[in-house]
Amino acid sequence: MSFNWLALFVAALIPLLIGFVYYHERVFGNAWMKASGVTPGNSDGMARIFGMTYFFSLMLAIILQSVVIHQTHIMSLLMNEPGINDPNSDMGKWLAEFMGKYGNNFRTFKHGALHGTIAGIFIALPIVGINALFERRSTKYILLHAGYWTLTLALMGGVVCGWK
Repeated sequence: MSFNWLALFVAALIPLLIGFVYYHERVFGNAWMKASGVTPGNSDGMARIFGMTYFFSLMLAIILQSVVIHQTHIMSLLMNEPGINDPNSDMGKWLAEFMGKYGNNFRTFKHGALHGTIAGIFIALPIVGINALFERRSTKYILLHAGYWTLTLALMGGVVCGWK
């Protein structure tokens, strides 16, 4: 199974696009600024922030493949088998037949969004929550960021899984 780089590069844009809307003052921006202690108007270093955000988002998109695409697991199980990379070997032929039969199972936007949502709740929420607790942040702060990451990972998972 190979990377669909176009899907990954597009999925990596989602945190920026969702963040633009989600953290806008007419949505949750004012609540976020109040909970975070951020004041409007400081735009220093935004190019670096957006660039690093995209880089980190690409990292998320890459690892989301293993969360939202079940077929990646067969590759991890068989990666050391002799002939796995030789399409003419018995193993290569078996793998091609298997992927031909099952390679598109559960490869939908909806399924990827489900697993992205699960990742948001069971990975992002605990990480945001633990950091926020030690930073003495409010429950509102935790819920705002966990909501953003759950929505974002759901959409990223949908794109990564559904874009074959």
